[in-house]
Amino acid sequence: MTTNVLINPTIPDADQKRVSAIFDSIESHLGFVPAGLKLYSISPPLLEAFVGTVGYFMSHERLSQKLLAFIRYLVSSDANCHFCIDFNSALLMNMGVTADQLEAARIEPDLAPLESGEKTLLKIALAAIDQPEAVTDADIESARAQGYGERDVFDAVVIAANNKAFTHVLRTFKVEDQAAFA
Repeated sequence: MTTNVLINPTIPDADQKRVSAIFDSIESHLGFVPAGLKLYSISPPLLEAFVGTVGYFMSHERLSQKLLAFIRYLVSSDANCHFCIDFNSALLMNMGVTADQLEAARIEPDLAPLESGEKTLLKIALAAIDQPEAVTDADIESARAQGYGERDVFDAVVIAANNKAFTHVLRTFKVEDQAAFA
């Protein structure tokens, strides 16, 4: 499904070492550098900020990687960002989630194979993207009752919002799959 990307990121000469160090770290962790991050190399300060945020969430103290991947997967599905859908579904499948479970969660997020409290955070994060004004004090109280703090709720909403922005950047520049900058 590779399309012609609208821009081909060129790393500024003064930032070659800086970007190479970031990409080397990503490649040692993932085994490759995702095309979406290659796009960000056009702006090394934004690449650093983005990678820093990803790093924060990858080592999150309270929110499981499965929950975070489901938030990204469902936000990406709603935004129709094929790159992010494929990336996050692969992560979830490596965690034992089946293709049928992924499809069921796309139709009804409550069917995501997550713990009850995680489903509460998932629903808040998704509501924050679709109808932020619909998130209520009762939603926050429900998360608190299940042992989550305000920072956990905030972080779940932020990863959803960040993912929505990321999907729009990728779609704008036609980064549809990993072969975008091959």
